[in-house]
Amino acid sequence: MLRFAPSPTGDMHIDQLRIALVNYLVAKQKNVPFLVRINDTNKEAVIEGKDTEIMQILEKFAVIHDRVHHQSEHTHLHQTLAIRLFEEGKAFVCTCKSDQCNGECLSRDKGDYNRLEESGESFVVRVQKPQERVVYHDMIQGKVITAPDEIDSFVILRSDASPTSDFAAACADMLSGVDLVIESAQKIQSTAKQVYIKEMLGYNEVCHYAHLASLVNKKGTILAEDDTFSLLRLFAEGFIPDAIINYLLLLSTTDVPKEIFYFPEAIEWFKLEDAPQTPVVFELEELHTINRAHLQMMDDKQLSTLFGFADADIGKLAKLYLEEASTINELAAKIRPILAPKSFEGVWRKQMRQIQQVLLDAPMFETFEELQAYVTQTTGLQGEKLKTPLRLLLTGVQQGPDLQDIYPYIRSYLLEVIS
Repeated sequence: MLRFAPSPTGDMHIDQLRIALVNYLVAKQKNVPFLVRINDTNKEAVIEGKDTEIMQILEKFAVIHDRVHHQSEHTHLHQTLAIRLFEEGKAFVCTCKSDQCNGECLSRDKGDYNRLEESGESFVVRVQKPQERVVYHDMIQGKVITAPDEIDSFVILRSDASPTSDFAAACADMLSGVDLVIESAQKIQSTAKQVYIKEMLGYNEVCHYAHLASLVNKKGTILAEDDTFSLLRLFAEGFIPDAIINYLLLLSTTDVPKEIFYFPEAIEWFKLEDAPQTPVVFELEELHTINRAHLQMMDDKQLSTLFGFADADIGKLAKLYLEEASTINELAAKIRPILAPKSFEGVWRKQMRQIQQVLLDAPMFETFEELQAYVTQTTGLQGEKLKTPLRLLLTGVQQGPDLQDIYPYIRSYLLEVIS
């Protein structure tokens, strides 16, 4: 069993998506269930609707879950396990006002717990600080050793009795039978806490761990802290899921048979153990290149739907502009002037009107050469006086692919194009 456990406390970022993709991919390789578990234990931080947004994003990226639930559904089970640790002397109640326990609460017993509950005084439950180092093997990072002081007596139940994220994650993994945890390298210390909780609860089932090296920008800043790489922003700029998946998986393993591929293909060759150990630079320029390649591979009719059509010719028209465009937005900016009402202003307005009137009364031409010859014969326009106004009338701009390449794809829209 593998799981993806996002928190609905903000916009989903690119590194979270990578974790979801790799977990899902490895689950498919192993033919085991894949669980989505919404970590909503921190009620004050949860943003309404973000859980739904997370599920919609996963669906958009074809990450299909076998099961989904919210952590809060099992709060009572996590509370029961926390109280058990308290009763066994492995946890204690703490009334310290600061984030750190000053040690005065370590000797509190069950009687103190009952008195605090009756009095209504605010308290949390903390786990006892480990006496020895917490050690586990990571499939990517190797042996991970965490000193007791790095773990300390951390909170497992908040003052509202809700379980903290690390405690809930450890309990939920145990209860769900998760035996491979794939997370970002930023979660290594959290994993150490979860390993410690499992040990304290006497959980002996084998669980493997793998921490993917952090994704960073060119300045070395972790992507989760850089809004330039938020998923919502990438969507808004016109990057498509297939390209984002492709690039994230390229950054998640060092042995790939080809640079451009679709998600299902990676199931055959992706190797988790070949993931890089050190931070990996996410370059927006490279994503542009991969996005262009996926737009080029896309079915023509499907591509046209991105611009509000269901016509393979519009998809083929868009692909003519891929040398100078690499996102949906950039392609839309190229196509929009062709089908938009033309401006009959400027130095070529007279010739544009002249050509327009000729074409409105003309028959349908199979090729651009036939159309151009007819316009020349009818209007007498030649050279630049024909070339520039005709391009402006057909495309709305003075530069672009050859008109003989564009014409076959706009022929059926000609009356709309020249309006």
